[in-house]
Amino acid sequence: MKLYITDLEGCRIEVTDLDKAIKQTDFFKDCHHIPPVESDKERQAYWGDMYEKLTVLKKQLNQQENEND
Repeated sequence: MKLYITDLEGCRIEVTDLDKAIKQTDFFKDCHHIPPVESDKERQAYWGDMYEKLTVLKKQLNQQENEND
C-alpha cells in the first residue's frame, strides 16, 4: 500500500519509509540558523506540519492494525 501526505504547498508526497520520515521531520522542524534568518520560521512551520501529518498517519495505521488483529 502506498502512503501519501500533502504538504503546506499542496504537493502530494509519497511516503516510502514512514518511521524514517518521522525521524527526519522531527529533526528538521527544530532546525534554524545562528543567527536566525527570516525563512527559519517558514521552514519550521513547513517541517512541523509535515511531522504532524506523518505522526497522525502512523497513529491511523496502528489503529487499523489493531482493529484487524
